[in-house]
Amino acid sequence: MSQATTTPPDADFTALIERVLSHEGGYVNDPQDPGGETQWGISKRSYPQLNIRTLTRADAIAIYRRDFWARVQGDKLPDEFAFQVLDAAVNHGIGNAVRWMQRAAGVADDGVIGPVTLAAIAIAQPADLVLVFNAIRLEFYARLETFSRFGRGWTTRVAGNLRYAAKDNG
Repeated sequence: MSQATTTPPDADFTALIERVLSHEGGYVNDPQDPGGETQWGISKRSYPQLNIRTLTRADAIAIYRRDFWARVQGDKLPDEFAFQVLDAAVNHGIGNAVRWMQRAAGVADDGVIGPVTLAAIAIAQPADLVLVFNAIRLEFYARLETFSRFGRGWTTRVAGNLRYAAKDNG
């Protein structure tokens, strides 16, 4: 199993954030989206102090590095799994992503990435982690009241992530 720590953490983050941004796109203000006004996937709901409309791509990447990648400890995850967790953290929040990561690894989903979680991930097969994690993610989407409106986009996102996983696994 390859660990993300075998390459510089910035190199991993730089490649993976490009994948996330390919899902997120530019400015959106859909009144039916609970996140509200969004640019590069950064929402006004989560960052009320920001002028979302003028948020630059570079600013969004800095936010993702600081508030998402660092908090999910992406540099300590297997390369094949790190993107899946980062993308879910961006789309569903850090708490959900961490708990799903823990469930995929077969440990208590307490929302804390500690030595037990990291040890379980280290001995797991990355492909198994990815598959279970994305199954949990799809089940979550299916329960959302807004699935009828946004479900096609969400499931397309996960399908794309599974394609990335197949490429990463090769």
